[in-house]
Formats: sequence, C-alpha cells, structure tokens
Amino acid sequence: MSIRNDLKILYHLVLRPVRGKDHAQRMENFYSGQADGYDDFRKRLLQGREHVYQTLGKDASTPKPETTDSNLAQTHKPKVWVDFGGGTGSNLEFIGPSITSLSQVYVVDLATSLLEVVKKRSERNGWNNVTAVTGDATTWTPPEGYADIVTFSYSLTMIPDWFAAIDNAFRILKPGGKIGVIDFYVARKFAAEGLKRHSWATRNFWPVWFSSDNVFPSPDHIPYLRNRFSTSLIQELRAKIPYLPLARTPYYQFIGTKA
Repeated sequence: MSIRNDLKILYHLVLRPVRGKDHAQRMENFYSGQADGYDDFRKRLLQGREHVYQTLGKDASTPKPETTDSNLAQTHKPKVWVDFGGGTGSNLEFIGPSITSLSQVYVVDLATSLLEVVKKRSERNGWNNVTAVTGDATTWTPPEGYADIVTFSYSLTMIPDWFAAIDNAFRILKPGGKIGVIDFYVARKFAAEGLKRHSWATRNFWPVWFSSDNVFPSPDHIPYLRNRFSTSLIQELRAKIPYLPLARTPYYQFIGTKA
C-alpha cells in the first residue's frame, strides 16, 4: 500500500466536498475519484466483513440432490444472494469457493464507478454468476423476485432511508432467508439488556466524525434489525482507524433470519 494512494483516499474522505442534487449523484461524486484505490484502504478500516460473509457462504452451500423428486429438488434449488451497497464486489471474495454454488449474485450500488470494478473483479475471478446492478437498496427487486441471502456491508450508514432498505430486504427475502449486516454504529444511551453501552464521548464523537462523508452511525440499526429478524449472531466490536493509532470506532456484526 502506497502513502500516495492513502493520501488520495484521505483527501476524498476528509477534504473534498461531496456534491450532487440527489443521493445517487452524491454517491458517484464521492467514489468516482477513489474507486481504483478503494479496496486497499478500506480493508484496514472496514473490519468484520469476512466472518459474516464466510458464515453466510457456508449456509448457502447446499449439495445438489441425487433424486428426481421435484419437492426435494426445490429444497436444494441454487440460491440468490443480493449485496446491497456492495461497492467494488470485494465482499464477495470473503464468501469463498461456495460462491460458485449460488445461482446468481447481485452487487447493487448507486456508484457506477465502483460497479465497473465489480465487473473487472468478476472477470478476473471467473464469477459468471455475478451481476453488477445500478439500483436503490430501498426499492430494488431481483429479477427472480426473491433472494435467499441479503447483505449490507458498511452501507446502511450511507443510505438516508436505511430503515426502508431493511424493510426492502425483508420484503424480498424468502421465508427462512438470511440477512447479514456489518456497519459502524453507536449504542443507545439506554441500551437494551445484553447490548453494550457507550460513553457520552463515543456516542457523540463518531457521528460528527463520519458525517462529513455522509456516513451516519446510528443507535437504532441493531434494535430495528432485532425487531425485524430472528437473531442468530450479534457482536459489538471496535475497529482501528488508519493513521489514528489510539482511535477505535464501534461496529457491529448481525446475522438474522426471516421467519
């Protein structure tokens, strides 16, 4: 990783104004100048993705049926995975070999410059089942009409109507389908039993820090996800910030199931 590339990314993160008349234009304006160096910098900042994607990837990998029974064949039907706000598609590399067992993977994003990287990555890895889609996470529906797995990796905090994005994920997921989310957050002042509590400084500093990039850590992501889905994994952790050795920003991992 070169210092020059890091400085370019930091310029876009900290100094360059984000312009655009709507959310889609702002997203493209923010990412267009940093798409090529996006992954190298963010793999040090965006922690916790690998565990969630690997876990869901193992769940998605089902053996092909050895019977002609139509009901059993339906049970083992290859699965559809939707990665909302999937950026460059780097998250898909965490899935592992089981990605080839999926019938279709959609990387949905509003930043077309990032989706161009998805296409290059798919060609390089031989992912013939991966499609890059310019779409809105709050409304987009797969051509199949459903999804078996939906993921959000550090994207809910950049979606103004993040609750609508979760509602849309719930809508398109089949019964028994899985959702996986990793993102920055801050705890509620009075967190529910079993969840972590953050200090006043943590709850107030990080939303201000991230807001210049139109990233909005919320105290309500986890409660809303727990309300909509049956929880199978919830972890609240801290990540290092590149070039800020003493800083640790809160993030969470969530996996849930649609009843």
